[in-house]
Amino acid sequence: MVFSLLGRLAIPRTPTHAAPSALRVLCTLGRSTFPAAASLPLSATCTASHPHITSALASDPFTIQLRTKVTKAKKHKRAKILERERRVARGLPAKPKPPKFIPEGRHVINSMSREARNKESSSFDRATSAEMKEKISKQQQNQESIRFNFTGLQMSDRVRQLLNLSNGSQSEVVAFQKKRGMELFQLREGDTGSSAVQVVALTTRIQQMQTHLGRHKKDYSGKRGLDAMYVRRRKVLDYMERKDFESYRKVVKSLGLMR
Repeated sequence: MVFSLLGRLAIPRTPTHAAPSALRVLCTLGRSTFPAAASLPLSATCTASHPHITSALASDPFTIQLRTKVTKAKKHKRAKILERERRVARGLPAKPKPPKFIPEGRHVINSMSREARNKESSSFDRATSAEMKEKISKQQQNQESIRFNFTGLQMSDRVRQLLNLSNGSQSEVVAFQKKRGMELFQLREGDTGSSAVQVVALTTRIQQMQTHLGRHKKDYSGKRGLDAMYVRRRKVLDYMERKDFESYRKVVKSLGLMR
């Protein structure tokens, strides 16, 4: 008790040494959202109970720390509120409508019934099949299965038999099949970059890798590359479905892909 009394007498309560209760008041004022520390409105009860706060503010107005940090979430929320107010001031609804918004009272009529759609699909399949058969027959008439691109040359029957693709390696056979498949979907001569041609090239490579992995089941890096080719082909097909639906249907039906 003696030491506590001595401690109280040794530390006088001056404006520069505020009491704990005054510090609590300062902290409470610091959490407020007033514009400046010097213009903080102090209540009459606070000033009467703690007169040293007024003198502390007069001597150093920056003793009170204002916590006015604005986070990104608060900025974003405030920007949305201001944008809504500007839209309302211009006579527009507070929130914009989606790009393909259909009002509730508008009637939506389907373009065709299910029976008509199935009939149209079957007729498209027949036309595509006839077109592919015609292109394949023209390829067989005009092209020879000769190795090393020795087509259009005059040679004896023995040399032609020697250069026949049946005597070539597996890689030569796959490259020839890939070239002939790409020619069926070319938009012009020498086209190697259109979407349909890319799908044919990827499908040929996928079939080759499937045959390879059937024999070498522990080729995990090859399996990873095959999965990447699946993803790439799916992305190209999705692009074709959005941009050129007729070519998409033709490629899917001709190659027998599951979509």
